[in-house]
Amino acid sequence: MSTTFHLVRHGLKERRIGDVSLTSEGVLQAEATALHFAKATSPVTKILTSPLRRAQETANMIARHIQSPITVDLRLRERANWGDCPDQSFEEFIAIWDRCTSDPDYIPPVGDSAKQAGERLASLLTELSKEEPENSNIIVVAHGGLITDFLVQIFTERELNVWYSDFITMQNQLIPECSITTLIHDQGNYTIKAFASTEHLYKLK
Repeated sequence: MSTTFHLVRHGLKERRIGDVSLTSEGVLQAEATALHFAKATSPVTKILTSPLRRAQETANMIARHIQSPITVDLRLRERANWGDCPDQSFEEFIAIWDRCTSDPDYIPPVGDSAKQAGERLASLLTELSKEEPENSNIIVVAHGGLITDFLVQIFTERELNVWYSDFITMQNQLIPECSITTLIHDQGNYTIKAFASTEHLYKLK
């Protein structure tokens, strides 16, 4: 039984601490992403989103264009968010983030390790592949770190390097805002159909 997952990173967010909204540019990115899915030949059957505001705003924009229900799932939260730890400076947050990336087993003071985050997303996709009808097209609106945490766990380094040389080292820079990574899940195996595609955002550049 085959399921198609479209992993969408949220649009450009405000650069400040806490659970922030999209910027005006991020709203335009989300709308362009919504129009892309509205024109797709295969209808979307379901949208899931992270509980963080920037992801929900992106998902709501897509849902308005394709008339699809949205489900908020805590497993789609980023591994850590600036502001989770009170009085944390941006530099301190980045230092912890980089340590989590280089050491996937490292559990930060607040949040999850990269391994735990990837496992969260993996559990959700496995659950959906079993519960949803065959040939479902599902949009998952989440975060760049979470998406790469999942990919690094599911695919070998050699498989990932086909899409980007030295993928694991560069992973923090590979998932642009509102990019779409499309996966096919079939009988327990994943295939990458498209990685971090931004073609639908071309007119915004």
